[in-house]
Amino acid sequence: MSEPSSTEREYNVLFLCTGNSARSIFAECLVNRLGQGRFHGYSAGSQPAGAVNPLTIYELERNNYKTDGLRSKDWAEFAEPDAPQMDFVFTVCDNAAAETCPVWPGQPMTAHWGVADPAAVEGEEYERKAAFHRAFQQLENRISIFLSLPIASIDRLRLQKKLEEIGKM
Repeated sequence: MSEPSSTEREYNVLFLCTGNSARSIFAECLVNRLGQGRFHGYSAGSQPAGAVNPLTIYELERNNYKTDGLRSKDWAEFAEPDAPQMDFVFTVCDNAAAETCPVWPGQPMTAHWGVADPAAVEGEEYERKAAFHRAFQQLENRISIFLSLPIASIDRLRLQKKLEEIGKM
């Protein structure tokens, strides 16, 4: 992993979901790894579950991600005056997208990247694990596209359009 050069700007990215136990946790981990120091990922929920779903941990560990320190957090933590200022805020579930979010300092760019809730899948363990794997892959694809955007050299309107297009993929 390369460190950002002194001229490269670092970006903070917050992923929101209702429970903050699966999709937003995946996205936080993906941005932190794939962003290679240029991006710092965070996640939170409007009604945090209080714990990360065990199948989220399973999928992350299966893909060689560290899971120490992951926790389900309330999005109010990121609206506090001492919280990191976000450059981007993405909702990854339809419920969070429909809720009234806190006012984020700094007017970050926002978009909705809805992903089906793997925790809502019922059935055999292999079916539930497959749902978590699909959610992880979908977020990995979207985040890879996001990270490849020429953020520093694209105007805000075009960037907003691209962010919205990613959510429709």
